[in-house]
Amino acid sequence: MLRAETPPPPANLPADPPPDSDTPTSAQLKADIDSGRTADKAPHLDVGAAPLGTCEEAGGTPPSSQEVRLARQNERAPSEKAAAGRARQRQSWVVPAFIGVIVLVAVALALGLWLTH
Repeated sequence: MLRAETPPPPANLPADPPPDSDTPTSAQLKADIDSGRTADKAPHLDVGAAPLGTCEEAGGTPPSSQEVRLARQNERAPSEKAAAGRARQRQSWVVPAFIGVIVLVAVALALGLWLTH
């Protein structure tokens, strides 16, 4: 049974981090993101309509290895940052705060209706 937060196939497949390379490609940058190395999303495949770098290649200016290497260095998170990434971290205060706001609004409305009668 799928839970609401479980992505449908093939996005439910875990993504492995790509190997390091002297001549990195846009596909390796996408694999860094999909594997969770950038700490901005859960480590699962992200099926896109067009892979990274497609627009540049279609325009005749594909990214160079140096540009991709720089992008990978800038996007990759150190292990401490990745461990504390929001994509993997549960925020235990969110649900109680949401319920508290709902209760507060309900009490304010009830009090307002009671005072107007």
